[in-house]
Amino acid sequence: MRAVAGWGRRQTAERARTLAQQHHLPFIALEDGFLRSVGLGVSGAPPLSMVIDDLGIYYDATGSSRLETTIATLAHDDELQAQARRALGQVRRHRLSKYNHAPERTLPPVAAPCTSRVLVIDQTVGDVSVRLGGADHARFAAMLDAALAENPQAEIWVKTHPDVLSGKKEGYLPAASLARHPDPRLRLYAEDISPLSLLEQVDKVYVVTSQMGFEALMLEKPVVCFGQPWYAGWGLTDDRHPGMEALRQRRNVPRTLEQLFEAAYLRYTRYIDPVSGAPGTIFDVIDWLARNKAANDKTRGTLYCVGMSMWKRAIVRPFLGGPSTRLRFVRSVDALERQQFVPDARIVSWGIRQEQRVVALAARHGLPVWRMEDGFLRSVGLGSDLFRPVSLVLDEHGIYYDPASGSDLERLLATQNLDADELQRAARFRSAYVASKLSKYNLGRSTLALDTGGRKVILVPGQVEDDASIQRGSPAVRTNLDLLRRVREANPDACILYKAHPDVVAGNRQGAIPEQEMARLADQCVNEANIIDCILAADEVHTMTSLSGFEALLHGRTVHCYGGPFYAGWGLTTDHFALPARTRRIGLDELVHAVMLTYPRYVLPGVAGFVSAEQVMDYLRQQAADAHGIKRGWVARKQRKARALFELLRGEIAAIRAALH
Repeated sequence: MRAVAGWGRRQTAERARTLAQQHHLPFIALEDGFLRSVGLGVSGAPPLSMVIDDLGIYYDATGSSRLETTIATLAHDDELQAQARRALGQVRRHRLSKYNHAPERTLPPVAAPCTSRVLVIDQTVGDVSVRLGGADHARFAAMLDAALAENPQAEIWVKTHPDVLSGKKEGYLPAASLARHPDPRLRLYAEDISPLSLLEQVDKVYVVTSQMGFEALMLEKPVVCFGQPWYAGWGLTDDRHPGMEALRQRRNVPRTLEQLFEAAYLRYTRYIDPVSGAPGTIFDVIDWLARNKAANDKTRGTLYCVGMSMWKRAIVRPFLGGPSTRLRFVRSVDALERQQFVPDARIVSWGIRQEQRVVALAARHGLPVWRMEDGFLRSVGLGSDLFRPVSLVLDEHGIYYDPASGSDLERLLATQNLDADELQRAARFRSAYVASKLSKYNLGRSTLALDTGGRKVILVPGQVEDDASIQRGSPAVRTNLDLLRRVREANPDACILYKAHPDVVAGNRQGAIPEQEMARLADQCVNEANIIDCILAADEVHTMTSLSGFEALLHGRTVHCYGGPFYAGWGLTTDHFALPARTRRIGLDELVHAVMLTYPRYVLPGVAGFVSAEQVMDYLRQQAADAHGIKRGWVARKQRKARALFELLRGEIAAIRAALH
């Protein structure tokens, strides 16, 4: 045994400290990092960052810590400073804090005669950082008095700690005392709120030792400290603690905000890659927190999922679950009509069956209806064969396959303004996607053998004819046979390849073309070939609304659209169906960023939370490579379905048990 580790300076670590002293071993203090998780630790959210301190701990001002020493001796490093500026910008942009479950709220306008707003941060009685930061009840009282006296034209807002709101702890500035205060400018903010969201709306901040003081510095707010937090004493804060002169014997050099951030967030803190579990970087965690915070904010409240089979329930759980989300599955529309809806309710539906009834019911109750559907990078295998998806979309305004619905995707494509970094990310993703030859289902083998005789090659991908994308998105050409006829009439001399939809080939859905018509209209039926090989063999792709048209665009092919798929109408396709609402002209990487990187939600088996499109692409690439040895006969498919149903049932039982507890 070379050292003993314990959790900071909490009471629970005293036994570990005693053990270290008895064996003359160094003690290493552990503590959560400054960017920890979306949900709370007490709710089971695992930490994504941690600090390891062999000298003390950052919130203990009674002695030196590794963070304090790092700040005091910080040597200039151009690369680390650039990383610090980049990370600091991303933290501000995404409003990230230690915990990221709380909602972003808007404060009411400052009321006359006041002209500004000052924030006073309360903490919980017994907080070890208060005691070790040289503070007590008197320091909090002095802080409140100073805020009132020094800001005569300001509203003074006191922010209560979340643990006080939940009734678990007591604050140093109790609500009852504040309510009796004679100054009418005093306000109590007793709601949970995203810290940076609150700090953005104030002009000045008073703290004792709260980490929100440093977050206020990140937003360039004036900060007054009545305790001795780790960020005080370096020239950035107005320090009012009587012991600060002694503390400055150790904190004896001025530092910039970027230097404090570099020392605390880059050098002092260790991070874990949330997907692999291996050591990671601050950017791995920022990317994860930003994505999962946004997803949690979107689904905050109670979601009533209507008419979903047990299979669908198992699929949607990981895509809708979050620290601030409550899921309620309702068997049918009839059952939905009997519900007593809570105030934060929304209805989630999949597909268009009984959609009119759902929409009418929602309208009567003043509730929004959200739609779910498979994403565009789905699985290695068909959904009808019970292969689980790794991506779904959740749309607040419509759904991407219905051009009349005003979907979130259409709105995004019409309004997004991407910066250089975002465009570069989309370009990198497109390049990797094209090189990997991935598609939605990643089926078929490279068995394509063609004799085109030098003619133009046109690929016509078949679709499921009763699919919602045909019913809603292709009112003029509605069947595979009609599409094939149109293409042959317009291109009598071309070599036409027809590839039926995998669900139709599997016998799971309708859309087959009679053999006689196929022989007359198509030169070759390429059902067994991989769709990407078919696209690469073609000069043009003609489709109603198939996703193959989008994949063909990515591979640089000319695409003709006879319906209104999500990728049509933006200047990238030859359109045979008018889409007058889509007036904007965009580039291919702008399309990729919206369709692949922003619109869908991605999950991976065994990983809690939402992952990036790039991580899913890597996973599917490996899955596709491993799938070459999978048996593909009827019996093998039935066996896989049985295994999938067994896993589904086991997962549903576990989910029900967890909900009951």
